[in-house]
Amino acid sequence: MGRVIVVGGGAAGMMAAYGAAECGHSVTLLEQNEKLGKKLYITGKGRCNVTNACEADGFFESVVSNPRFLYSAYYGFDNRSVMELLERAGCRLKVERGERVFPVSDHASDVTAALRRILDRSRVEVRLHARVESILTRERQPEAQPDRQESGRAKRESALQHMQIAGVRLEDGSEERADAVILATGGLSYPTTGSSGDGHRMARDLGHSVKDCVPSLVPFETSDKWCASLQGLSLKNVGLTLFDGEKKIYQGFGEMLFTHFGVSGPLVLSASAYYGRCRKEKETFCEIDLKPALTEEQLDRRILRDFEKNMNKNFQNALGGLYPARLIPVMIGLAGIAPDRKVHDVTSKERKRLAGLTKHLRLSVSGVRGFAEAIVTQGGVSVREVDPSTMESRLVRGLYFAGELLDLDALTGGFNLQIAWSTGHLAGESAGRRG
Repeated sequence: MGRVIVVGGGAAGMMAAYGAAECGHSVTLLEQNEKLGKKLYITGKGRCNVTNACEADGFFESVVSNPRFLYSAYYGFDNRSVMELLERAGCRLKVERGERVFPVSDHASDVTAALRRILDRSRVEVRLHARVESILTRERQPEAQPDRQESGRAKRESALQHMQIAGVRLEDGSEERADAVILATGGLSYPTTGSSGDGHRMARDLGHSVKDCVPSLVPFETSDKWCASLQGLSLKNVGLTLFDGEKKIYQGFGEMLFTHFGVSGPLVLSASAYYGRCRKEKETFCEIDLKPALTEEQLDRRILRDFEKNMNKNFQNALGGLYPARLIPVMIGLAGIAPDRKVHDVTSKERKRLAGLTKHLRLSVSGVRGFAEAIVTQGGVSVREVDPSTMESRLVRGLYFAGELLDLDALTGGFNLQIAWSTGHLAGESAGRRG
C-alpha cells in the first residue's frame, strides 16, 4: 500500500484526501492552521455556497479561466456528486435563487463537519499546525517502454518528467516520505485564512510556471468623487458593462452597491473577474444602465410623460419616479441642469441627455481592492503543465495539483468551490491509483 500526502486542508485538499483514501492507500493530510476548511467558514457570508445546481453547460459558461481544462475533472465528479456525498455524511442541502446550494442550517460549519466525518470514515490521518516548507524529489528511474509508437507530445512529457516525488519537508525540519504529493494550498485571497502563496513558491521551485496572480470577485475602486456620497446605496435590477477603452469586456444584470471607495455587490464582483484581462492602455470604465428594461428612446418618452405631469415643478422635484432619492442630486449634477429650473424650461436636447446618462452612467475604474477582500485568486500554476485527465504535473512524476492554486477561476454562485471539489477528487483518485 502506497502513501499519499495532501498539502492543504481546504475544500480541494479535503476532497483530494478522500479521493486518495477511497483507493485504499495510506493518506496524510497536512494543514498549517488550527482547523480544516478555514476559508469555508467565511464563504457565502458564513453560509457556505457549496456548489451550483445548474446543468453542465451552465457550469462551464461560468468558468472564466481555462474552462476546457476542467472537462475530465467535472464530469468525473460534478455538482450532483458533491451534493450526494455531503448529504450522505449528514449535511442536508437546499437550492436557492440562481441554483445556489447551501446547507439547510445556513451554517458553513456543518459543511466542514461533514467533510471531517468523511475523512475520519476513510481513515485519513489529519495533522494540524503542520506547515510544509518544500516538496522533496529524487531522480526518476527510467521505465521500460513497451514496443509501441508514442506521440510527440507523450515523448516530450516523458522527457520532462525526469524528477519523481520523494515526500515533503516541514517547517520544523522533519521529512515525510510519500509516493505521491497533492498540492492544494489555495491562492492568495483572504490571507487571514492562511493563503500565503506558499504553494506557488513550491511549484516554481519544482520548475512550474505560475501565471501572475490578481484579486478576483472583488470590489472596484473608482476615481469618481460622487460615488462616496452614495455610500450604502444599493441598486437592484440594473445593467453593468465593463470597458477597456472601447472594447466591451463584460456585460451583466443584477444588484450593486456604492461604497466609500467605489462600487461593490454581486454584479460588480462578477465584472471584476474580467478586469484582469484589461490591457489598461486606455481608460477602464463601467457603464451602469439604471433602466435596462427600456431602450433609450422608450426612456426618453417615459421622462417626457413625467415632465408633462410635473411641468410647473422645479427640475429636482420631478425625478422621484426615475431614481432613488439619494441618486437624484448626483444625476442633476452630471446632467448639468440647474436643480431649481422649471421642468417646462428643460429643452428636448437636455431631456435626451438625461436619458442617455440614465442608460450610460459612467464610472472610471482605477483598480480593484486587494486580496484581503477578494473571494478568489485569478492566475496560478499554469494548466499547460498539468495533465487535465489526472491533475498530475507534467514535470514531476507523482506531484498533483488541485483547487485555487491552479490558474482556474469562475464567477460567484458556488462555481469556484465546485472547481475545488472536482479537481481535488480527480487529483486524489489519480494519486491513489499511482500510490
